[in-house]
Amino acid sequence: MPLDSKIQHWLEQAAAGEAGAPMDMARLRADTDAGLRQQHGPLARVARVEVFQLRARDGHPLRVIGYWPEARAAAQPALVFAHGGGWCLGSAEVYDNPCRALAQATGCVVLSVDYRLAPEHCYPVPLHDVYDALCWAFENAQALGLDPKRLGVAGDSAGGNLAAAACLLARDLAGPAIAHQLLIYPALSHQMDSASYQAYGDGYYLTRELMRFCFDTYLSEEAEGALPYVSPLLAPSLAGLPSATILTAEFDPLRSEAEDYAARLNAAGVAATLRQLDGMVHGCIHMLGLTPAAGALFDIAGGQLRKALGLSG
Repeated sequence: MPLDSKIQHWLEQAAAGEAGAPMDMARLRADTDAGLRQQHGPLARVARVEVFQLRARDGHPLRVIGYWPEARAAAQPALVFAHGGGWCLGSAEVYDNPCRALAQATGCVVLSVDYRLAPEHCYPVPLHDVYDALCWAFENAQALGLDPKRLGVAGDSAGGNLAAAACLLARDLAGPAIAHQLLIYPALSHQMDSASYQAYGDGYYLTRELMRFCFDTYLSEEAEGALPYVSPLLAPSLAGLPSATILTAEFDPLRSEAEDYAARLNAAGVAATLRQLDGMVHGCIHMLGLTPAAGALFDIAGGQLRKALGLSG
């Protein structure tokens, strides 16, 4: 279908107001967060929000923000969530409303990991932070009121990359038994040579140039891009991974690699459902205030997660 008309208008306005001068990282982060917040809709309601402090493997303090969709006595399913932002932008704070909406839609407690960012903390630190938070959630499931048999991972964009890589780590290290993975327009390959990069690599919000900047910022050296924990699509085998829901945006340079990943998962015997968000661009998890059509992301994710984790409604 055609590009959503409200998103098209927003893209045209953004292009007209673009500044060519490069920004320092602090300014880029502040402007990115402010821009994303402007796109959010009304604050989604949840039953409870709680902030946890844990320790990463190197002793660094690590924050996790938990969102409870409802108050229940029984153990609840949960998603350990990694936010997007190219491994160098974004924060748990700017993802507050998307995480609330995701908890509301899926019926899962969402545990949003405020992982450390590149370039101050390059690969593998962001991945290790997410994986350490995942292990913490399993180890403390009973105290948190969570069901360890229904604990999944989720993430969007670079966060989808970290969620997919955390599943590979858990498999390879005989770590937590992840119930499901929700990958929202994930970055899965550093190669950036797919058909969707050719079609949508410029003019549709996320650009090839920006993805190259993000990879360059995340990695200490270019050769790391070929590692499976950086480019999960390049992993020799995807067998033994948890079932997956993969959402793509129709007008997104990352679309083809997500489609290829879903196909490879299914070929490896892993149940993977691929759904396209028609008319959408990358980053639409933030766009409920821009266009009601962005709500399809939460509708589809909610239906898929409730089915995968045995929730009614």
